[in-house]
Amino acid sequence: MAPRLDFTSEAFFRDPPKAIAALRASAPVVATRFPLVGDVWVTTTHDATAQVLKDSTIFTLRKEDGDVAGLRWWMPGLVRTIANNMLTMDEPDHTRLRSIVDEAFRRRAIVAMEPRIRAIADGLADELFAKGSPADLVQSYARILPLLVISELLGLPMADRPRFIAWANSMSSLTNVVSFFRLLLAFRKMLFYLEQQLQIARERGGEGLIAELVQVEREGGQITPDEMVSMVFLLLAAGSETTTHLISGSVYELLRNPGLRDWLEEDWSRAGLAVEEFLRFVSPVQFSKPRYVRRDVELEGVPLKKGDRVMVMLAAANVDPAVHEQPEHLDLTRKPNRLISFGTGIHFCLGHQLARIEATCALEALFTRWPKLGLAVDSAQIHWRKRPGLRAIAKLPVVAVDSQPVDFRDATTSRSQPNTDRPSRSGEASRSPAM
Repeated sequence: MAPRLDFTSEAFFRDPPKAIAALRASAPVVATRFPLVGDVWVTTTHDATAQVLKDSTIFTLRKEDGDVAGLRWWMPGLVRTIANNMLTMDEPDHTRLRSIVDEAFRRRAIVAMEPRIRAIADGLADELFAKGSPADLVQSYARILPLLVISELLGLPMADRPRFIAWANSMSSLTNVVSFFRLLLAFRKMLFYLEQQLQIARERGGEGLIAELVQVEREGGQITPDEMVSMVFLLLAAGSETTTHLISGSVYELLRNPGLRDWLEEDWSRAGLAVEEFLRFVSPVQFSKPRYVRRDVELEGVPLKKGDRVMVMLAAANVDPAVHEQPEHLDLTRKPNRLISFGTGIHFCLGHQLARIEATCALEALFTRWPKLGLAVDSAQIHWRKRPGLRAIAKLPVVAVDSQPVDFRDATTSRSQPNTDRPSRSGEASRSPAM
């Protein structure tokens, strides 16, 4: 029997390798119940994960009747509209939609955006403590950077960016069925706003990815109005939320392991290599979307029946000792790094290049501007949101100068007085790239 595991618990998010190892010891695929989704099988090994992601004929995102595997009968039509995007499509519809957004992305030249992304990161780093110290790095930096980048990439008005931040904060509160229904109003507002922006682009043109998508649509791209809205919603949401938690999780690991930070600061050309390891070790996206099993099959020796649902655990693939040497250790020099954080197969993440650039720029800008950045609390006081499938630090209070640990709940009091002592850190490290 597989051990019972709460995928939203503090214990799981604080030490995923330990919890995952217990699951993997029982089987490469285990039956469980996942929040909001229900009864599913989950993969616990790299090979099982890769097989499901690559075999899009046996493991499909929709049934023969078109039902999406991740949707439940009680979910309203609004959610079905949002879910009608390329991430929930099988072939040939996936290729039809993916080719449209691929063409728009090619026209935007993501790599050429790196200087602009660095400029945005520099500006946010400068303003990190503008409202006082400690600052919550999640809300003041890690959340804002990806939102500013994706909204600029999409061509959304700068004046509207406070809306995106509010919507992103709403989405981060998703933990259970109750919070799911609370989000519906925010979803409705977002969809209405995006419909307006698409109509403006159709009538007036403009700059940004929305205008490029409209141009591809005008040139004969086969996409319905609902699919277009869902596409932009996906780009705005997926293009910010997961990168937020990659950045905050990476900063957290560097702050509690100063030897790793020192090694990285010695030569920022190492940042790309480090980000690959953070993608593996932090693994902000823990699970993929559910898939249907189209026929009876054995997955790594485990029999699955037609109609079963399976979710790949990307986090498990990233800490599988059969693929990664000492996977429970953060090793910024790890080569090769067979991470699977962006998936594989036809649904390999469209935004992988953008996420890597954003994380690299975010780390260099932050620690260049604040070389003495430290945790404002002991690492035991850092907590994760109870968000199923996403490893998301709730708050990451930081200080710019040496200070004693404080209770972030009393941050309004501590901000009135300057701090002068070094913060304590867990996991003190030597000047070594591996922990």
